[in-house]
Amino acid sequence: MRKALVKFLWGTFATVVSLVFVSFVAIWNGWIGYMPDIEDLHNPISRYASQVYSADGKLIGTYSMNRENRIHVSYENLSPYLIKALVATEDERFYEHSGIDFIALGRAIVKRGLLGQVSAGGGSTITQQLAKQLYSHTAESTTERLLQKPIEWVIAIKLERYYTKEEIITMYLNYFDFLHNAVGIKNASNVYFSKDPKNLTLDEAATLVGLCKNPSFFNPVRYPERCRERRNVVLGQMLKAGYISSAEYNANAAQELALNFHRTDHKDGVAAYFREFLRQYMMAKKPELSKYPSWNRAQYSIDSVAWETDPLYGWCNKNTKKNGEPYNVYTDGLKIFTTIDSRMQRYAEEAVRRHVGGFLQPEFTKENRTKTNAPFTTALKPQEVKAILERSMRQSDRYRVMRQQGASEEEIKAAFNKPTEMTVFTYHGDIDTVMSPMDSIRYVKSFLRAGFMSMDPRTGAVKAYVGGIDFDHFKYDMVTQGRRQVGSTIKPFLYALSMANGMSPCDKVRNAPRRFGDWCPRNSSHARYGQMVTLKWALSMSNNWVSADLMSKINPQDFLRILRDFGINTYGIYPSIVLCLGPNEASLSEMVSAYTTFANHGIHTSPMFVSKIED
Repeated sequence: MRKALVKFLWGTFATVVSLVFVSFVAIWNGWIGYMPDIEDLHNPISRYASQVYSADGKLIGTYSMNRENRIHVSYENLSPYLIKALVATEDERFYEHSGIDFIALGRAIVKRGLLGQVSAGGGSTITQQLAKQLYSHTAESTTERLLQKPIEWVIAIKLERYYTKEEIITMYLNYFDFLHNAVGIKNASNVYFSKDPKNLTLDEAATLVGLCKNPSFFNPVRYPERCRERRNVVLGQMLKAGYISSAEYNANAAQELALNFHRTDHKDGVAAYFREFLRQYMMAKKPELSKYPSWNRAQYSIDSVAWETDPLYGWCNKNTKKNGEPYNVYTDGLKIFTTIDSRMQRYAEEAVRRHVGGFLQPEFTKENRTKTNAPFTTALKPQEVKAILERSMRQSDRYRVMRQQGASEEEIKAAFNKPTEMTVFTYHGDIDTVMSPMDSIRYVKSFLRAGFMSMDPRTGAVKAYVGGIDFDHFKYDMVTQGRRQVGSTIKPFLYALSMANGMSPCDKVRNAPRRFGDWCPRNSSHARYGQMVTLKWALSMSNNWVSADLMSKINPQDFLRILRDFGINTYGIYPSIVLCLGPNEASLSEMVSAYTTFANHGIHTSPMFVSKIED
């Protein structure tokens, strides 16, 4: 009987060992559960935010997919306190095992599994936790979680084979989500303490490592006292491991939680319009005429030329990674070094807001008080104003969503005329109010728009780029998207062509009106009427009569050609004599670029937005 019992026990043991071995082999080879391939293990964190730097070395923004805005930090740029705190708290035998700590595992099985001591701690190593973060989805039950564990053990062993201990710690800290859109240790250090990881103090490092247990439960913003207690637990573990002295523990444990918290958003910081332009510019695909509406064929012409002549336009789709895939600014961790000077950019944004919001807008609002159809000109008929508002309604997201949901035109119009709660822009800050969506369209149109761009005429480096007054509320970019009539700013190009054809600034023409067919230009000033005046004087006075006279002596096609040479897109412009008064449209960036020709001794310079891109 005794021999039979011994045989049974040994047989049971052998069976269990055999099953464990077979299961291990099956998991290792991916026959049971998910097992990442070698390529995936060699590049486990595939998504890093791209960083945008100014010419003076400031980080002015990032591009990231959803909330995964992690930025890679090397081991050398981590505070030693971070590493010691993480090892002491999460895996005290980290440097002694190969992915699985059997001592901690056995303790967890006995104390938590058999004795039910929830506070006894887990048996997962840092490597296992990394495997869980990288490859395990959130379990819906305890059973599913128990089945995930063996897979994570195998993945942890494989990670230990491919990476050093330092690389595993670096991946862990770079991957972890510390809450409040602070994904990765670099963002966490910035969000909670406005520092780089290498500059974190002992108590700051302990605070962040304390979040690794449960960032929501120990949220330092919502539960500061709970987070402080967890920080002190981390400090106690560091003391126990011999990483800090009793004096250091006592001094830091007594401190209150000292945060320098600020939320991060891709719209925060300087140059929001520029960063959005740059993202679209780099991610652009080869233009296809069928994807452009008939009213925007000029943009197709601009984009087609940019695709062929500008390496930056569509850079992500013109260049490929080692695996042959195109780059993606959201996930490939690019470092984009721009020509923007952060100081000039800040001054430019302040100047635009101060001039438009502090001077022009109040005058415009004052003028609108006497208009019956404000903010539109009194020259428009009521039905024309109604058509403008309804066109804006059809271009709104609210309209598109309601159409997709099957709402009729009458139902949509009724919804747009029904008052609702909303937040609207003012120069004194956003305010909550109640108005109908249609009234909100009229309200938004009551704000003046403006653009600003500064560039070096010799190099083309764009130093400042302000696309509007507030990116949150007015995303239409007045530097590159907005096209407006250029008016008299076109006249220097007409005079330049006249000089190229043999005239000089001192040549004289009669300052008097002339009729050209059915057209006779008007002039705002009658100074020196009927006299012979020099071209220099005429240009300084922006004289329309002299401009028309010069235009009558040249071929309008030649004028369009020189406009193109100056960098102005002329798609769809009809060549006629009236071009001398600038009825055509151009973007601010085109006009700034065109005017560099005069400052650069006749050599045109195209705008340069980026000086270097690093993978």
